[in-house]
Amino acid sequence: MKRAVLSKEEEKVVISLSEKRGIKKIATISTHNLYPTAARGIRVKGVEQVKGREVSFKVLNVTYKKWFHPGSAPRKGDLQMGDFWAGKPGTQKQTILKVGKKEYRAGSVQGISIEECESILGLFLAGEYNHGPGVNDKSLNQIDWSNPNGFRKQGDTISVGFPHKNVGSGFFDLQIKLDGKQMTIDQIFQAVP
Repeated sequence: MKRAVLSKEEEKVVISLSEKRGIKKIATISTHNLYPTAARGIRVKGVEQVKGREVSFKVLNVTYKKWFHPGSAPRKGDLQMGDFWAGKPGTQKQTILKVGKKEYRAGSVQGISIEECESILGLFLAGEYNHGPGVNDKSLNQIDWSNPNGFRKQGDTISVGFPHKNVGSGFFDLQIKLDGKQMTIDQIFQAVP
Protein backbone atom coordinates (compact mmCIF):
# COMPACT_ATOMS: atom_id res chain seq x y z
CA MET A 1 0.00 0.00 0.00
CA LYS A 2 1.42 3.36 -1.05
CA ARG A 3 0.54 5.78 1.71
CA ALA A 4 3.10 8.44 0.88
CA VAL A 5 1.43 10.13 -2.11
CA LEU A 6 0.95 13.90 -2.46
CA SER A 7 -2.08 15.44 -4.16
CA LYS A 8 -1.45 18.04 -6.91
CA GLU A 9 -2.34 20.83 -4.46
CA GLU A 10 0.03 19.48 -1.79
CA GLU A 11 2.78 19.16 -4.41
CA LYS A 12 2.34 22.83 -5.38
CA VAL A 13 2.96 23.86 -1.75
CA VAL A 14 6.09 21.65 -1.61
CA ILE A 15 7.39 23.24 -4.86
CA SER A 16 6.73 26.75 -3.56
CA LEU A 17 8.41 25.96 -0.20
CA SER A 18 11.43 24.45 -2.02
CA GLU A 19 11.82 27.55 -4.19
CA LYS A 20 11.72 29.79 -1.10
CA ARG A 21 14.42 27.54 0.42
CA GLY A 22 16.71 28.08 -2.59
CA ILE A 23 15.95 25.11 -4.86
CA LYS A 24 14.85 26.96 -7.99
CA LYS A 25 15.03 23.99 -10.36
CA ILE A 26 13.60 20.74 -9.00
CA ALA A 27 14.67 17.39 -10.48
CA THR A 28 12.43 15.14 -8.36
CA ILE A 29 10.05 15.14 -5.44
CA SER A 30 9.94 11.78 -3.70
CA THR A 31 7.97 10.54 -0.73
CA HIS A 32 8.85 7.70 1.62
CA ASN A 33 7.52 5.77 4.57
CA LEU A 34 9.61 6.05 7.74
CA TYR A 35 9.39 2.46 8.96
CA PRO A 36 8.80 1.12 11.55
CA THR A 37 6.76 4.26 12.44
CA ALA A 38 3.59 5.44 10.67
CA ALA A 39 5.32 8.70 9.69
CA ARG A 40 6.05 9.63 6.10
CA GLY A 41 8.59 12.05 4.64
CA ILE A 42 9.14 14.19 1.56
CA ARG A 43 12.47 14.73 -0.20
CA VAL A 44 13.06 17.36 -2.87
CA LYS A 45 16.12 16.96 -5.10
CA GLY A 46 17.48 19.88 -7.09
CA VAL A 47 18.90 19.66 -10.60
CA GLU A 48 22.40 18.17 -10.70
CA GLN A 49 25.50 20.26 -11.38
CA VAL A 50 28.24 18.21 -13.08
CA LYS A 51 31.90 19.31 -13.14
CA GLY A 52 34.16 16.63 -14.57
CA ARG A 53 33.67 13.57 -12.32
CA GLU A 54 31.99 15.51 -9.49
CA VAL A 55 28.21 15.74 -9.26
CA SER A 56 26.43 17.91 -6.70
CA PHE A 57 22.79 18.69 -6.02
CA LYS A 58 20.68 20.23 -3.29
CA VAL A 59 18.37 18.11 -1.15
CA LEU A 60 15.54 19.46 0.99
CA ASN A 61 13.65 17.37 3.53
CA VAL A 62 10.10 18.65 3.88
CA THR A 63 7.85 17.78 6.82
CA TYR A 64 4.07 17.53 6.35
CA LYS A 65 2.16 17.89 9.63
CA LYS A 66 -0.53 15.34 8.60
CA TRP A 67 2.13 12.76 7.78
CA PHE A 68 4.64 13.24 10.56
CA HIS A 69 4.79 12.17 14.22
CA PRO A 70 1.88 13.53 16.30
CA GLY A 71 2.75 16.78 18.04
CA SER A 72 5.61 17.59 15.65
CA ALA A 73 6.15 21.28 14.98
CA PRO A 74 8.61 23.40 13.01
CA ARG A 75 11.94 24.06 14.70
CA LYS A 76 13.56 27.45 15.06
CA GLY A 77 14.75 28.60 11.63
CA ASP A 78 12.32 26.35 9.70
CA LEU A 79 10.22 27.99 7.00
CA GLN A 80 6.53 27.05 7.17
CA MET A 81 3.81 27.19 4.53
CA GLY A 82 0.46 25.84 5.70
CA ASP A 83 0.98 22.31 7.09
CA PHE A 84 4.45 21.99 5.46
CA TRP A 85 7.82 23.12 6.79
CA ALA A 86 11.50 22.70 6.01
CA GLY A 87 14.90 23.72 7.29
CA LYS A 88 17.74 24.69 4.97
CA PRO A 89 18.64 22.40 2.07
CA GLY A 90 21.80 20.32 2.20
CA THR A 91 24.19 19.61 -0.66
CA GLN A 92 24.98 16.05 -1.67
CA LYS A 93 28.02 15.15 -3.73
CA GLN A 94 28.74 12.07 -5.79
CA THR A 95 31.67 10.89 -7.87
CA ILE A 96 31.13 9.41 -11.33
CA LEU A 97 32.95 6.10 -11.79
CA LYS A 98 33.35 4.52 -15.22
CA VAL A 99 33.55 0.75 -15.64
CA GLY A 100 33.46 -0.46 -19.21
CA LYS A 101 30.98 1.78 -21.03
CA LYS A 102 28.76 2.31 -17.98
CA GLU A 103 28.77 5.06 -15.38
CA TYR A 104 28.15 4.49 -11.68
CA ARG A 105 27.84 6.98 -8.86
CA ALA A 106 29.62 6.69 -5.53
CA GLY A 107 28.42 8.75 -2.59
CA SER A 108 31.91 9.34 -1.23
CA VAL A 109 35.50 8.62 -2.18
CA GLN A 110 38.07 9.14 0.61
CA GLY A 111 41.79 8.42 0.60
CA ILE A 112 41.66 6.41 -2.64
CA SER A 113 41.99 7.35 -6.32
CA ILE A 114 39.06 7.28 -8.73
CA GLU A 115 41.00 4.78 -10.86
CA GLU A 116 41.39 2.40 -7.88
CA CYS A 117 37.65 2.70 -7.16
CA GLU A 118 36.84 1.88 -10.79
CA SER A 119 39.15 -1.14 -10.72
CA ILE A 120 37.58 -2.44 -7.45
CA LEU A 121 34.03 -1.82 -8.69
CA GLY A 122 34.87 -3.64 -11.94
CA LEU A 123 36.03 -6.70 -9.97
CA PHE A 124 32.83 -6.68 -7.86
CA LEU A 125 30.59 -6.32 -10.93
CA ALA A 126 32.40 -9.19 -12.68
CA GLY A 127 32.23 -11.37 -9.55
CA GLU A 128 36.03 -11.63 -9.56
CA TYR A 129 36.77 -11.76 -5.86
CA ASN A 130 37.58 -14.26 -3.14
CA HIS A 131 36.42 -14.08 0.44
CA GLY A 132 37.69 -15.07 3.82
CA PRO A 133 36.15 -17.85 5.96
CA GLY A 134 34.06 -15.41 8.02
CA VAL A 135 32.22 -14.02 4.99
CA ASN A 136 28.79 -15.50 4.28
CA ASP A 137 27.90 -16.24 0.61
CA LYS A 138 24.25 -15.55 1.41
CA SER A 139 25.10 -11.97 2.41
CA LEU A 140 27.08 -11.43 -0.80
CA ASN A 141 24.03 -12.46 -2.87
CA GLN A 142 21.99 -9.66 -1.26
CA ILE A 143 24.31 -6.83 -2.34
CA ASP A 144 23.44 -4.35 -5.11
CA TRP A 145 26.89 -4.20 -6.74
CA SER A 146 25.76 -1.57 -9.29
CA ASN A 147 25.13 1.10 -6.67
CA PRO A 148 28.27 1.81 -4.59
CA ASN A 149 27.69 4.01 -1.52
CA GLY A 150 31.34 4.88 -1.07
CA PHE A 151 35.01 3.91 -1.01
CA ARG A 152 37.39 4.58 1.88
CA LYS A 153 41.06 3.81 2.33
CA GLN A 154 42.97 4.25 5.59
CA GLY A 155 46.46 2.81 5.57
CA ASP A 156 46.14 -0.63 3.98
CA THR A 157 42.46 -0.99 4.89
CA ILE A 158 39.95 -0.46 2.09
CA SER A 159 36.23 -0.29 2.90
CA VAL A 160 33.52 -0.29 0.27
CA GLY A 161 29.82 0.26 0.96
CA PHE A 162 26.88 -1.06 -1.05
CA PRO A 163 23.12 -1.06 -0.43
CA HIS A 164 20.95 -4.16 -0.05
CA LYS A 165 19.21 -5.27 -3.28
CA ASN A 166 15.87 -4.57 -1.56
CA VAL A 167 15.51 -0.80 -1.15
CA GLY A 168 15.17 0.17 2.51
CA SER A 169 16.75 -3.08 3.75
CA GLY A 170 19.97 -1.48 4.90
CA PHE A 171 23.50 -1.62 3.53
CA PHE A 172 26.74 -3.57 3.63
CA ASP A 173 30.26 -2.42 4.45
CA LEU A 174 32.98 -4.68 3.06
CA GLN A 175 36.61 -4.66 4.11
CA ILE A 176 38.80 -5.81 1.26
CA LYS A 177 42.46 -6.52 0.51
CA LEU A 178 44.06 -6.07 -2.89
CA ASP A 179 47.06 -8.11 -3.98
CA GLY A 180 47.79 -7.14 -7.55
CA LYS A 181 44.60 -8.02 -9.46
CA GLN A 182 43.42 -10.40 -6.71
CA MET A 183 40.72 -9.00 -4.43
CA THR A 184 39.67 -10.68 -1.19
CA ILE A 185 36.75 -9.68 1.01
CA ASP A 186 38.07 -10.05 4.58
CA GLN A 187 34.98 -8.93 6.49
CA ILE A 188 31.42 -7.93 5.79
CA PHE A 189 29.24 -5.84 8.07
CA GLN A 190 25.51 -5.43 7.51
CA ALA A 191 23.45 -2.51 8.78
CA VAL A 192 19.75 -3.33 9.01
CA PRO A 193 17.15 -0.60 9.60
